[in-house]
Amino acid sequence: MSIRNLKPLFRPQSIAVVGASNKPKSIGWVVMRNLLQEEFAGPVMPVTPDHPSVAGVLAYPDVACLPQAPDLALICTPPETIPGILETLGQRGTRAACIMTHGLHHAVTPDGASVIERTLAVTRAHDMRILGPSSMGILVPGIGLNASFAHRGARPGKLAFVSQSGALCTAVLDWARPREIGFSHFIHLGDTEGVDFGDVLDYLGSDPSTRAILLYIETIQQRRNFMSAARAAARNKPILAIKAGRSMEGARAAASHTGVLAGSDLVFDAAMRRAGMLRVRDIDEIFGAVETLARSRPVKGRRLAILTNGGGIGVLAADDLAERNGELASLPDDVIAKLDAVLPPNWSRGNPVDIAGDADGDRYVKALMILTECKAVDAVLVMHAPSAISDPTEVATAVIRSSKDRPRANIMTCWVGNEAVAHARHMFSGAGIPAYDTPRAAIQAFMHLIEYRRNQTLLMEVPASAPLDYRPDTARARALIDTALAHGGGTLNEPEAKAVLEAYGIPAVETHVADSPSEAGRIAARMTGRIALKILSPDIVHKSDVGGVVLNLTGAAEVEKAARDMLDRVVQFYPEARINGFTVQTMARRAGAQELIVGVATDPVFGPVIMFGQGGIAVEVIADRAMALPPLNTTLAYELISRTRVSRLLEGYRGRPPADREAIARTLVHLSQLVVDFPEIVELDINPLFADSKGVLALDAHITVAPAKPGTEHLAIRPYPKELEEFFALPDGQRALLRPIRPEDEPNHHVFISKLTPEDIRFRFFGLVHELPHSEMARLTQIDYDREMAFIAETDLADGKETVGVVRTVTDPDNDKAEFAIVVRSDIKGTGLGKRLLVKMIDYCRSRGTRSIAGQVLKDNPRMLAFVQHLGFVPTRTVDGDILEVELDLRNPAQTAPDPDPG
Repeated sequence: MSIRNLKPLFRPQSIAVVGASNKPKSIGWVVMRNLLQEEFAGPVMPVTPDHPSVAGVLAYPDVACLPQAPDLALICTPPETIPGILETLGQRGTRAACIMTHGLHHAVTPDGASVIERTLAVTRAHDMRILGPSSMGILVPGIGLNASFAHRGARPGKLAFVSQSGALCTAVLDWARPREIGFSHFIHLGDTEGVDFGDVLDYLGSDPSTRAILLYIETIQQRRNFMSAARAAARNKPILAIKAGRSMEGARAAASHTGVLAGSDLVFDAAMRRAGMLRVRDIDEIFGAVETLARSRPVKGRRLAILTNGGGIGVLAADDLAERNGELASLPDDVIAKLDAVLPPNWSRGNPVDIAGDADGDRYVKALMILTECKAVDAVLVMHAPSAISDPTEVATAVIRSSKDRPRANIMTCWVGNEAVAHARHMFSGAGIPAYDTPRAAIQAFMHLIEYRRNQTLLMEVPASAPLDYRPDTARARALIDTALAHGGGTLNEPEAKAVLEAYGIPAVETHVADSPSEAGRIAARMTGRIALKILSPDIVHKSDVGGVVLNLTGAAEVEKAARDMLDRVVQFYPEARINGFTVQTMARRAGAQELIVGVATDPVFGPVIMFGQGGIAVEVIADRAMALPPLNTTLAYELISRTRVSRLLEGYRGRPPADREAIARTLVHLSQLVVDFPEIVELDINPLFADSKGVLALDAHITVAPAKPGTEHLAIRPYPKELEEFFALPDGQRALLRPIRPEDEPNHHVFISKLTPEDIRFRFFGLVHELPHSEMARLTQIDYDREMAFIAETDLADGKETVGVVRTVTDPDNDKAEFAIVVRSDIKGTGLGKRLLVKMIDYCRSRGTRSIAGQVLKDNPRMLAFVQHLGFVPTRTVDGDILEVELDLRNPAQTAPDPDPG
C-alpha cells in the first residue's frame, strides 16, 4: 500500500505512448486519438519505429530517443518487449506506467524468463508504479486526460470510479454520459500487479476533487492494506462498492457448520460494514445511492413517514419498506389530531398519510410541517401521482419552499409518472432535494441512508469498556493447541475444544472421553443425572446424521449398551470414518433455552471471521447467520447479534423470558480474543450454544488448527496492541500506564482536554479549543493501528482512571514520514513523562521502519523547541511565519537526553 509515485500516474505533466500506431482500431491508435481529442495540456510523445509521426505528432523510434523522461508511459507493445522498455524508462527517470497489453502472465522473454516476473523486478528496481497489466487506462477529465482505449470519454465531475473490469468501465462510460454524470477519476486497475485498491483509496481519499469513490471489486489481494485504506478514506467521503462473484466457493472444503455457512459474499458484507462503506448491487443503484448521500441529510433513525396523494403508491412504498426491514413510523395521537385539523375528513388517519387525490400544494405543506416536527419521525417521503385536479409542478413548488424553511428536516420526494411530472422532478434536483421515479427507488434510497449511517457508526464507534476482570488462561489454551499441532494439526476432540473455550471464559457442559463402550459405562457410573453419548471422530461433523448421538441415558449399563449399538450404526453408515471413542457428557437441562451457533471460519481473502446465528441440527437449512471481522468489542458484538432473525427470539416470547444478551455478547468478544491470540485456529464451531435468562452454555464444540506465524497478520483489522503497554514511575510515587489509545477512552479524553490550560491548548492546537465534538474525539480515539498510533498516559483515581498526557503520530501510507503531536497536562510537566511518551513513540516508529518523524512547534514555545532538539530533531522549515517544522531522521541512532523536559 503506497501513494508513492501515484501523482505522475494520475496527474502527469507529460506522456509517452509506447506502441503508438496509425493502424485504425489498434490500441496504440485509439490511445493516441483519445489523448489528442481531450486536448491534454502536456506533451504527448508517440513511440514507434514504424511511423515518422502518429496522428500528426512527431514519433520517436524508441524510448531512448525521447527528448525527456515522460511522467507517465502508456505501453501497448507485445508482452516480451515490456521488461526492456520499462528498464530504459526507469533508467531515464520515469516513475509511472500503465501497461495496456494482455497476456503477460503467460508470456516468456527471448531468454525464457517469465515476462510478468521480469516486469515486476524492473519496476521494483526503479521504484516505478504500474497500473495493470491488461488495463484499459485512466481518465481524469478535469485535466483533459483520457489515457485509455475506451470508446468514449468522460465528463468532468466529483465521482471517482475504480474498477477491475474493463467491460464494466466501458459500459459505465456509456451509461453515465446521457445522464450527465461526471467523474474526477476513471481508473481500470487491470490485473492489479502494481497499483491495487488500497493504493487508489489512499490517493483518492485525500483528493480534493473527489466527492465520493465508487468501486467495482472482483478480488481483494491484500486484506490489511485494503481495510486500512478503506477505513481511512471512508472517514473523509462516501465509498460505495459493487462486488462480483457472490458465491460459496470458500466454504466447499469446510469441516464445520460455521465453515459451510461462511459464504464469501457474507464475509465481504462484513468487511464493507466494518470499513464504513456502502455496498450496492448494480450500476443504477450505485449512482442512485451516491446522489442520495450527496443530497440527503444523515438520518438519525429508521422511522419513515409517507405523505401521498394516492393510497396505492403509498401502500407500495410501505410494502417495499417492510420487505427491506425498514420501519413505518407510528404517528402519536397528538400528531393524528393535528393532521385532523388541517386535512379533509377522508384522509387515511394513519401512516402512510394519504391526503387524497385533489391535494394541492397548501395541503401538502400543512401536513409536511406537522410530520417534520414530529419526534417519532426521522424522515418524510413525499409522494405525488398525476391527477386532473392537482398540479404536480405547483405541489413541487410548495414542497421546495417548505423544505427551505426546514433545513434540518430530512425530506425525500417521489413524483410517480413520466411526462407529467418530469419538470417537477427536475425542480427538486435543482433545489438539492432527492427525487425518485418509483416507490421502490425511493425506499431503496432511504434504506441506503440507514445502512450508510449504521456503517459509519460502526467505523467511529465508541464502545463500552470490556470487563476489567477478564483474564483468559492463554497458557492452558496454548498447551492444548500446541499438542494438536505436534500431532500434525487437524481437529481437537470435543473435550479439548471445550477446554480451550473454558480457558477463555465460555462455559461448557461437563464432558469426558471414553475409548470403549465399557469405559463409557464406567464414566457414566461416576456422573449424576441424565447423560448424552456422542461418537468421537475427526471425520464426522454431523454426528446425528449417522446415529452418533444418543440422549437422556441413565446408568452405566444403559450407556454401555448405547455405545455398542452406536458403534455398530456408525460403522454401517460410515465405514471409512476413524473412530476415536465416545464423549460422555452431562445432559444440559435448560428448558426454553434458544439454540445458537457461534463460530470462526477462515475466509481466503479477509482471514478469520466470526459467525453468529440460530443453531441446532437444521442450522444449514435455516441459514440464519451474520458475520463480523475480528477484533470485536461489546458494541460490535451486539450489532452482530442484531443482524439475525434469532435475535428477535432472544427478546422473549410466549412467556419465555429474554435471553441474557450480555452473556451472548461476552461470548462473542471472548471468541474474538481467542482468534486474535491464536492464528493457528482455522475453524471453530459451537453448536448448539444454549442461551436463556441464566446465561450461555456450550453443548458441542469443534476446533480445527494448523501451523501459523505468530502475530496478528492473519487479521484484516489490526487489533489493540497490548504488547505496547508499559508502566512509568512518576516522582510522587504514582505509576502511569503508558498504552495505545482505545475507543473507550473518549470520555476520559474529553475530561483531559477540559483540564488543559489555555497555554497547553494553544501550543497543541495552535488556537483556542474549548472542547472537541464527538465526531472529532471519536476520530482521535478510534484509530487504525496499522497507520496511526497514539500513546496515552493513564493514572489511577479513587473513582477510576484519568488521562494526563498523549502523544500521537499519523504515518503516510508509504511509511516514509510520521507526523507527531504531544501534550501533557501542566500539573504533570517536569516529571519526565513527556520525554518518555515521545521517546516511546520514536522507538515505535523506528521499529516499524518509518524513515522520519516530524512535527510543528510554535516559535514562541521555546521549551518545546529545546526539548525536541535535545532528542535529535532539527528545524526544517517555517510555516505561516510563526510555526517551525522539526524533523528527526529515524535511520540514525536515537539521541536522547534527560533534560530539558516540558512535560
